[in-house]
Amino acid sequence: MKPSYSIFIFNLLLLQYLSPLCLAQDFDFFYFVQQWPGAYCNSKQHRCCYPKTGRPSADFGIHGLWPNYKDGGYPSNCNSNSAFDRTQISEALSSMQKDWPSLSCPSSDGLRFWSHEWEKHGTCSESELDQKEYFEAAIKLKEKANLLNLLNDAGIEANDEFYSLESIREAIRKGVGFTPGIQCNKDSGGHSQLYQVYLCVDTSGSEFIKCPVLPRGKCSSSIQFPKF
Repeated sequence: MKPSYSIFIFNLLLLQYLSPLCLAQDFDFFYFVQQWPGAYCNSKQHRCCYPKTGRPSADFGIHGLWPNYKDGGYPSNCNSNSAFDRTQISEALSSMQKDWPSLSCPSSDGLRFWSHEWEKHGTCSESELDQKEYFEAAIKLKEKANLLNLLNDAGIEANDEFYSLESIREAIRKGVGFTPGIQCNKDSGGHSQLYQVYLCVDTSGSEFIKCPVLPRGKCSSSIQFPKF
């Protein structure tokens, strides 16, 4: 086999290997997803365990920052060589524990949750954000869109009362500037309750944008905002 032909074959194989990785890291926007702990813990769908650091504050917690495509699809697990590195969040650890708590069982320090979020979602945004930047971006976005304050300012409180789905959407739209996606779950009594809020963010992970596509959520026209 001639050397030039060998080089050609090698380059072709390398291109075939790298192309899926490059495509996997190409995305159109982020979903920034926050969840209400009262709905997580008051549902048949989940067992609820407080973090080892104690009961989280009665506030929305980060679920994740997820790269997404405009057609509604999304990339996942894009780089098996990019493992979660806890040293990358050392400066943001206290904020992570406060703003991004894990409520899954058994009780944990959050590392398993954050590792999952990085390896499934974060690795697909490495073309824009490294690991440190990824987690810091999520923390900043939570501060930027203080959902609980926006709802409280509109008279919508976590008091087990029912509010119209449209009033919740409008309160968040008014505060953030864009219509959110709302996801509900059901409590033990079968009531539809406010569970997760989806906001769309540009590929830099810094600016809220109009959602190219909103996630499908099954919510009643009137939903409960459960206590926590």
